[in-house]
Amino acid sequence: MPKKRSGGGLSPAQQAAKFLGVSVLAGAVMAGIALPAVGALGLAAKGSVESFDELPANLKTPPLSQRTTILDADGGQIATVYSRDRTVVDLKDISPYMQKAIVAIEDSRFYEHGAIDLKGVLRALNKNARSGEVSEGASTLTQQYVKNVFVEEAGDDPTKVAQATQQTIGRKIAELKYAIQVEEELGKKKILENYLNITFFGQQAYGVEAAARRYFSKSAKDLNLQESALLAGLVQSPSRYDPVNDEAEAKKRRDVVIRRMAQVGAVSQTEADKALEAPLGLKVSKPKNGCITAVNDAGFFCDYVRNVFLNDPVFGKTKEDRARIWNQGGLTIRTTLDPKAQGSVQQSLKDHIYTSDKVAAATTLVEPGTGKVVAMGQSKPYGTNAKQHETVINYSVDFAMGGSNFGFPTGSTFKPFVAAAALEEGKPPTQSYSAPFEMPYPATVRGCNKPWVNDGDYKLENENESEVGPYALKEAMAKSVNTYFVQMIEDIGMCPVVTMTDKLGVVQGNGKKIPEVPSSMTLGSTGLSPLTMASAYAAFASRGMYCTPVAIESITQKIGNEQKSLEVPKSTCSRAMSEQTADTVNTLLQGVVDSGTGQAAGLSDRANAGKTGTTDERKNAWFVGYTPNLSGAVWVGSASQEVEMKNITIGGVPHALVFGGAVPGPIWKDAMTGALSGKESPSFNLVNIPDPQDRDEDEGDGEGDRDDDGNNGDNGDGGFIGGLISGGNGNGGGNGSGGPGDTEPDPGFSAPEGFIRGAGTGPGGRD
Repeated sequence: MPKKRSGGGLSPAQQAAKFLGVSVLAGAVMAGIALPAVGALGLAAKGSVESFDELPANLKTPPLSQRTTILDADGGQIATVYSRDRTVVDLKDISPYMQKAIVAIEDSRFYEHGAIDLKGVLRALNKNARSGEVSEGASTLTQQYVKNVFVEEAGDDPTKVAQATQQTIGRKIAELKYAIQVEEELGKKKILENYLNITFFGQQAYGVEAAARRYFSKSAKDLNLQESALLAGLVQSPSRYDPVNDEAEAKKRRDVVIRRMAQVGAVSQTEADKALEAPLGLKVSKPKNGCITAVNDAGFFCDYVRNVFLNDPVFGKTKEDRARIWNQGGLTIRTTLDPKAQGSVQQSLKDHIYTSDKVAAATTLVEPGTGKVVAMGQSKPYGTNAKQHETVINYSVDFAMGGSNFGFPTGSTFKPFVAAAALEEGKPPTQSYSAPFEMPYPATVRGCNKPWVNDGDYKLENENESEVGPYALKEAMAKSVNTYFVQMIEDIGMCPVVTMTDKLGVVQGNGKKIPEVPSSMTLGSTGLSPLTMASAYAAFASRGMYCTPVAIESITQKIGNEQKSLEVPKSTCSRAMSEQTADTVNTLLQGVVDSGTGQAAGLSDRANAGKTGTTDERKNAWFVGYTPNLSGAVWVGSASQEVEMKNITIGGVPHALVFGGAVPGPIWKDAMTGALSGKESPSFNLVNIPDPQDRDEDEGDGEGDRDDDGNNGDNGDGGFIGGLISGGNGNGGGNGSGGPGDTEPDPGFSAPEGFIRGAGTGPGGRD
């Protein structure tokens, strides 16, 4: 075996052998180029090198991944998202200086040779053989472009990227063959354009347009000589010559490029000398990627749009297919977001709740009759910095769309679904039940398949002894009387409610159906999302037509220099109830904001209706309301379901007890007022619901919502399933006055195991 020299280099014999080997390689490559169909090259061990014939005939060139732009309904930019920040541009939109700089430093004979620079190959082989190492490359711009195509096709898979860049003879042979094909098919100008659009320039910038904007905050067509030279110098090593982190090293590299440009005649010596004296002139723009950069506090809506894309089969049969299209980018997504409504939602949240508060709030607005999501916001900022109270959990949507695990129990905001189901079953709007202060819980309640059985001697009661029926539906809804709605579901059974909620798209936050248990079917112990509630209530506003929520109006995709439109999900509208039923519910819920528990939320300038809700131990408070042309849901609570909203300060305002009309209600009122400003004010089609005989005026003292506003909430504090049994305290215990001295009654008895299920705030579970 030949000996090495004492200096550790190759011996003369080894150098000669290596030179011979690389010369043979060069000759074989040249022969293969000249006669690609002539057998295998036989340049290494069996299997390590493919023949030209064995390689696929054409280079697979995947569309270049580009940035995606998300727009609001007015065409304003919400955010840009990308796997790779790239904007593909034509060669005419790239500065001539940039074109000359990249050619001068990477392949000065680019316009003189073919796919392979034979002169350069031989020069490099000779130098590398003499030095005993690879000290000089010989890749042309065309070869470099082909290599970048391999890397682009590999995507973000590290294994595939390693394979695309590995220094093997087999990969080099493939690179050479495809370089020949590219030269024949594209020509020099197109190759240069493609190269400048695919190359990585560091700082997350792919392609010269993104690089120009990142380092100089300008378009590639406006780059001057020294700026072009800096970018061209980055290609060899984006990290080593990064001007953001090492200006001195970057300037040295820039100056090398400038001198090379003068040497090859790309610029005059005078121009070069002037450019060498110029400073780097950086004007760095930070990368703006992802929903965290969304304007108008629309980060959560932006994230919802992303999840819609990744989950809806309209964009691809499999999740992998949809992810590939999303990561490829080049999309312009026009959404349903109304910037005016979004601004109003966020301003209202800021006015009523602080980011540092122990609890959070989420608000979603939906357009009745179309399903368009026009606003979506929450009090906690979008982000990952817990110290800044940020979160990426979207409290407005279901888990599959980036929301909480189960949604949030809704309390008495569920009761209108029960009323609608009863009306559809033929119950009159004057339906009356005895609704005593206290009563045994029904022995059984009919379900769709089997009855729910009360296997213990359980009782329920209203909040105070003055709340004694009989009550008719109108008053029972306004005051949210627990015993009334329990008697109603005993009368009609649970299956009509299941049918109604199915038609209204009401599912748990985890995507499962509402369980057939009385607490879920009447008192809202199951977790739902604000988007689900706003969309369901929108069906009341549109006289019984439920429309599935949609967030995307249109999508165009740019592939290279061509654009095409993509199919987008459409809202599906279907009749959930008769117009008469919807009109009746609207009449009932208008009474809630006129004289019931939701008076603090009522709008003074237009027809509106809604319902309050507060859950067990005051861990959740809701207001869901609507006008004929806009529906909205507001939730306030702790995402962890660990905060009881008693003696708590929210938005700088102290609250002895939080209930639906006192915190969510005003948020809803202000958000809706701003969102609807300047818009038409249509009326409901109200029905005449005769009042029952006059009741004693002192009944229902306080604000009257058994589940909320100081009145004895159906999901009041400390009460089993929100006041179903020995109720909660409502806003002020026994008399509903909300005074700080009120006391909370203890539950009358313990709950049967499994009586409440799902992610509730009561015994049934936690979020």
